[in-house]
Amino acid sequence: MVRLKNRYLLVHILYPEPLESNTQVPLSKPAPELPDVVQFHRPSPDDVSAQLLARIIKEQISILYGDYGAGVTFGRLVVKYFSPATSTAIIRCSRAHHRLVWAALSFITQLPKASRNGQPRPCVFQVVRVSGTIKKAEEEAIRRARAAILKAKRGFNNGIGDGLEAILGAPDDGRCKDRKEAEAMEGIEDIDEDDEVSDSDG
Repeated sequence: MVRLKNRYLLVHILYPEPLESNTQVPLSKPAPELPDVVQFHRPSPDDVSAQLLARIIKEQISILYGDYGAGVTFGRLVVKYFSPATSTAIIRCSRAHHRLVWAALSFITQLPKASRNGQPRPCVFQVVRVSGTIKKAEEEAIRRARAAILKAKRGFNNGIGDGLEAILGAPDDGRCKDRKEAEAMEGIEDIDEDDEVSDSDG
């Protein structure tokens, strides 16, 4: 029996536009400004769900790749995990066609309207890890959530944003002891034993 080979895409949904405040703040007390890392990595709206994300992704694949893309990806495309609190999703797709799904995610620029009168919400889908097992994707999601919390705390303690470095992190945090470890952390795709051994089917 042949094992189906999957890829798990760990995706963050980023919101580039600042939050709109509906409350009036007295002029004597200005509202504290949020760090950039918190602005971009804010929670998703309540109406965003795993089913909605799957529908958006499938629509985008159909737009970009037509019937071919729909045929090769829809059978195995599933949003296995979605957390509105962290705006993080894990998407399962076939190993052979995971780059089609990745490209479709890159072209999604907005979430649908919450209501008939509402406006589409601008967003960016950022694929941060591609893994051969869901366990590795979950571990990376936990690691990134902890790092985001630390960055947000540092942003509140040190004042507001230092541009991209505050959002994405410093190029060298001093955590990597040797060059090999640093290079391994830069990669976005995990290398599995399946990738190293050539298969008889292609």
